[in-house]
Amino acid sequence: MSLQFCADHDLRPLNTFGMAARAAHFCRLDNLADLPDLLTHPLYLQGPVLWLGGGSNLLLTRDYPGLVAKVGLAGIRLLEEDGDDVVVEAAAGENWHDFVLHALEQGWYGLENLSLIPGTVGACPVQNIGAYGVEVKDHLQEVVCARLDHGGEALVLSNADCRFGYRDSVFKHEAAGKLLVTAVRFRLSRRASLRTGYGDIQQQLERQGVSEPTPQDVSRAVIAIRRSKLPDPAALGNAGSFFKNPVVSRARAEALLAAHPKLPHYPTADGQVKLAAGWLIDQCGLKGYRNGDAGVHQKQALVLVNYGQARGEEIHALARQVQDAVAQRFGVRLEPEPLIL
Repeated sequence: MSLQFCADHDLRPLNTFGMAARAAHFCRLDNLADLPDLLTHPLYLQGPVLWLGGGSNLLLTRDYPGLVAKVGLAGIRLLEEDGDDVVVEAAAGENWHDFVLHALEQGWYGLENLSLIPGTVGACPVQNIGAYGVEVKDHLQEVVCARLDHGGEALVLSNADCRFGYRDSVFKHEAAGKLLVTAVRFRLSRRASLRTGYGDIQQQLERQGVSEPTPQDVSRAVIAIRRSKLPDPAALGNAGSFFKNPVVSRARAEALLAAHPKLPHYPTADGQVKLAAGWLIDQCGLKGYRNGDAGVHQKQALVLVNYGQARGEEIHALARQVQDAVAQRFGVRLEPEPLIL
């Protein structure tokens, strides 16, 4: 068995908020063949267990009392080619942004709008990550999982099986704690089909002097936009967007728009309306707000930041303060994106 366990492990480098926290026990899963041994190890059996990817969607408010298992599974391979269509499999531990760049280098297109999203490939279906008019479900074919209650037995879920919603999937509900994502298969294309009409992509392309963009150009534009608006976790601890954009009924949206005509809003496929959480927070006067080392980012109100020595419970308290302010003014309760422990 190549698994190695250690006690009292520092988790600060393993979460993008940079929270000072420790795990009672820690191990890395770099080889899928070791999973059955891990699932029968006394430290796993006594629990609790936290499966950790890139730590970019996590707020630690305390030390973790059980086993933290870091998923380090690596590898990218081309599974199928059918004309312009390709099916590509990436292991769960691969860095998401690096995978997107690799796909572009190979001429596999479709994921360019999702450039620079932090985290690992294994986390992308759990959260159904999305940005600039694209969600991962739009290009995901299958998710390869291990059944944790069946010795790590493999199980492949189709796109439909994952029951994707806005920042949601079956992995947050029935499959939580039962399935571990080990790889994700994507259906991509060698023929570009660009989506440049969302957000500032078209304007950024124009600023870059690009009139006939390629997928690589779109990726570079998205990267530039994200870097201009979002703080680098390596320099300023954060977990990206801390709150989901709330989805409300059309009637509720119409009432809010009557009172706030400038409220950015977007119709959803099911007839509801998605509201811009960042705008709601900004209207409450909280953009740039800071309490000690816990703050709301100056450029993007959706992002809560650790200015250096904030504790997890201080970030959590700030999140509740933001939720209360938005609820009081707009009657809408924001939902956090990260897992809060």
